[in-house]
Amino acid sequence: MATTNEELPAKIPFWRDEGKRALVFQAVALVLVAAVGYYLFANTQANLQRQSIATGFGFLDHEASFEIGETVIPYSASDSYSRALLVGALNTIKISFIGIVLTLILGTIIGIARLSTNWLVAKIAALYIEVMQNIPVLLQLFFWYAIFYESFPPPRQALTPVPGVFLCNRGLIFAVPAPHPAWSYMGWTFVAVLIVGWFLNRWGRKRQELTGQEFPAGMITIAMAVVLPLLVWLVAGAPTTMDVPVMRGFNFSGGVTVSPEFSALLLGLVLYTAAFVAEIVRAGIQSVGRGQIEAAMAIGLRPAKVLRLVVLPQALRVIIPPLTTQMLNLLKNSSLAIAIGYADFVSVANTTINQTGQAIEGVAMIMLVFLTFSLLTSLFMNWYNKKMALVER
Repeated sequence: MATTNEELPAKIPFWRDEGKRALVFQAVALVLVAAVGYYLFANTQANLQRQSIATGFGFLDHEASFEIGETVIPYSASDSYSRALLVGALNTIKISFIGIVLTLILGTIIGIARLSTNWLVAKIAALYIEVMQNIPVLLQLFFWYAIFYESFPPPRQALTPVPGVFLCNRGLIFAVPAPHPAWSYMGWTFVAVLIVGWFLNRWGRKRQELTGQEFPAGMITIAMAVVLPLLVWLVAGAPTTMDVPVMRGFNFSGGVTVSPEFSALLLGLVLYTAAFVAEIVRAGIQSVGRGQIEAAMAIGLRPAKVLRLVVLPQALRVIIPPLTTQMLNLLKNSSLAIAIGYADFVSVANTTINQTGQAIEGVAMIMLVFLTFSLLTSLFMNWYNKKMALVER
């Protein structure tokens, strides 16, 4: 049977087909971006060649020739730039990790205090949040840095609040146990206890789901974390020798020193970010229905258990996404350490750039390091958020 022209679908012109137009626009945009990128790259290469500036990362193997005041691993001026940058990256990880842990603790406490039925406690928490949120973090760093340097005496007149502890404008210096194999044994024992406690907690939850009986996994883990390392210490010889700081010349020798730069940076980042975390915690707790709390209290749960077993597990699904943002903000704000002289990655990279002239490579490494740290933090928090999400049935 013959088909008439009226039964054939009308052919849409190319310029009126939205799908084809979109492909063309995307291809044109890609070409333009590639052309601009090539122009910038070629122009940069030409300028570097004209000024006889070497490119590449070969300078990383050269001697750094500058000291770093605070290091996690051994370092000297005779080491390479690559080791100096590694020291800076480890310093950034140290300040960020400690800062995030302290921020979570302080922010959670203040967020819960913000909802307290005690008028004074709630108002103090609200005042803290308003003040800290509205003062730029850089000004807070300058303030705490000035406090540490201007308010404390020089080393020879150091304050001694406790025997073996000295407080001066060089930082907080305190005694620590002298090196001994027993301390490393105790550390590994503590890590093993934490791993066992994690599995014990999982087993306890499954047992409670099956039998309804609560298993004190937390208390058992805490007891093991105290008793087992102590037993290891006794078996290893019970060392008690302390490395006490001693005044030599114009500074202390021995013990451990927490520098004013580290203290000011940590204090500023924690106090600033905790104010935002407190509001996140408050909003998350208030998102839990009042009926959930009343039901938990009706079955005889104490307020602490209501908060731990009913409120916080439900509030976490609201808290975690914005909390991730604040953790990333603290990580990125740690780059302000260069303003007060703490040797983080940005500070070490900046010194490297000034000595070698490799500005493009240095800035690229700064971007890559912070991008890596941020992505790893986001991946972990996204995994945790997925783990804590409520599963609908």
